[in-house]
Amino acid sequence: MLALGTVSLITDVSSEMVTAVLPLYLVAGLGLTPLGFGLLDGVYNGVSALVRLTGGHLGDRLGRHKALAGIGYGLSALCKPLLLLAHTLPAIGAVLALDRTGKGLRTAPRDALISLAAAPEERGRAFGVHRAMDTAGALIGPLLAFLILRGAADGYDAVFTVSACVATLGVLVLVLFVPGRRTVPARDTAPVSLRASLALLRRRDLRRTALCALLLGLCTVSDAFVFLLLQKATGIADRWFALLPLGTAGAFFLLAMPLGRLADRVGRRRVFLGGHLALLLAYGLLLTGAHHPALPYAVLLLHGAFYAATDGVLMAEAAGAVPEEHRGGGLALVQTGQALARFTASLGFGAAWTVWGARPALSVAAVLLALAVAGCSRLRPGGA
Repeated sequence: MLALGTVSLITDVSSEMVTAVLPLYLVAGLGLTPLGFGLLDGVYNGVSALVRLTGGHLGDRLGRHKALAGIGYGLSALCKPLLLLAHTLPAIGAVLALDRTGKGLRTAPRDALISLAAAPEERGRAFGVHRAMDTAGALIGPLLAFLILRGAADGYDAVFTVSACVATLGVLVLVLFVPGRRTVPARDTAPVSLRASLALLRRRDLRRTALCALLLGLCTVSDAFVFLLLQKATGIADRWFALLPLGTAGAFFLLAMPLGRLADRVGRRRVFLGGHLALLLAYGLLLTGAHHPALPYAVLLLHGAFYAATDGVLMAEAAGAVPEEHRGGGLALVQTGQALARFTASLGFGAAWTVWGARPALSVAAVLLALAVAGCSRLRPGGA
């Protein structure tokens, strides 16, 4: 568990270095419109959905979740240097798509390893520990990017170069220190196949979890847009923009383990919906347009609480509805639905911002999120 958390920590340092500067690099540096950025951001968050089922299914079929995770981490590491060569929308989109392919391959096998290593009644805590370590990397990454931008002449190129080196280190730690666990289907179960993985949606508990993740994902504004909206509302200087993800990551880091434990005690579904209420409150604060000095801190705290209450908690909830031999594929189904929903939301929000403006677009997103939370809260609880 700790070794896998260390891999995620190192990898997140690399990924968040890029994520922290990418919105400003694309919008201010390359002059992309919000619609163009929405397309790229949708690619960044949505393409992985197309391969998550493949990664989860292959991990189950081969019984080698570690190997699939390693391929995904390695592919993402190879993409970081390519950002140095990409300066057009199609080229950057292709690199981001390849990077997200790596993320898609590794996510479900990695989460399957976590769920298989934890007792059912402690899965919320286990995912909380992993997400806390993962988020420690998200704290370090933007800070490192900020320091590089301040000290390097060619700041963006330097960020991409260092990011590639750090990603390579993460792959090495995975190969050398993370133990592999081969899973073998029980004799009385059907063979692992893609059809069998898709058939998992016949399970009521898993279907409800996947439906809620999809509906709420359709109403979730991506991180990059939240940071751009916060900068617009507060007038934060460009040189401080790379530090905004630190606020979200800090809150996520502090709250991931406590909320994971809380989810194990009071119900993971309740905590998951509570996280989306925190996000809804963050939208409300951004819509007030108030120039209070505390606004950035409040929005970033709520944004981090949203992730702490949803990211690992969702996987802990889904794992309880999936048998071990289909664990990777089952988790991938939920992740895929959520990722496709967020891909759609990113495209829709970017288009709405371009046509209507930022405030009306966020107002629509807030109303839709409130309706989705209300709808999901009426579903009867399933699972742990």
